Amino acid sequence: MARWNEWRHLAAAGLLVTATAAGAQTAAGPDSLAATVRKTVEAARQTQTKLDDWSKDRKDLDLRYRNAKANLSYLQERLARETERATALDHDVAELQRSLDESTRLKEGIADTMSVVLDRLEAAVAADLPFLPEERQARLANLHKTMAQGDTGSAEKLRILLEALLVEAQYGSTVDVTPAEVVVDGQTIHADILRVGRLAIYWRSPDGKRAGTWDPARRAWTELPASANRVIAHSIEIAAKRRANELVSLPIGRISR
Repeated sequence: MARWNEWRHLAAAGLLVTATAAGAQTAAGPDSLAATVRKTVEAARQTQTKLDDWSKDRKDLDLRYRNAKANLSYLQERLARETERATALDHDVAELQRSLDESTRLKEGIADTMSVVLDRLEAAVAADLPFLPEERQARLANLHKTMAQGDTGSAEKLRILLEALLVEAQYGSTVDVTPAEVVVDGQTIHADILRVGRLAIYWRSPDGKRAGTWDPARRAWTELPASANRVIAHSIEIAAKRRANELVSLPIGRISR
């Protein structure tokens, strides 16, 4: 329909030009009229060409517009998804930071607690019965060294500390005999040491003629009457598995100050 309207306008323009040329024919002549018609047709052809080009450009612009509009919708949807994702990531980062801060706080608290526990363990060993001194002091020294190491994790430090506490706790329910030196009234004696849990600890000379115990109130080794030698020797044989288990009556004495 648009093309028809264009042609109709061009025909009208041609008629107008023809009528004008006919009116002027007497003055210009046939050649002049033909030239005018040719110019009019050429002008109409150029106009149509421009109209066709414009129509094509318009279609291209319409297509680009629709594509741009569709792309805009896609980008808006993608932006919404990315914004939602960024919000979720920000939340995760904030949660991780909170967990990190909490972990740092707990780590510092655990470190302080382990330090307090180690100090109490060291004090308990110092106040305890004097048995296995080298082994127990070496364990404490290793604990202090481990706690001071920055490249050792809190979990590993806690594990080693708990192992040490467990070993110390087990001493309270075991009986053993070990050789050691004791100082009794300023005299050094090589003796067998009988430890009965953490209840009491006794010594006996190799010849079996002398025996004694650790006095926790005086913090010193003391000698017992000769009457106690037999029961202590008997108990040492039981603890060393050289004699069947049986009930014995050992002198306990004072337990504390």
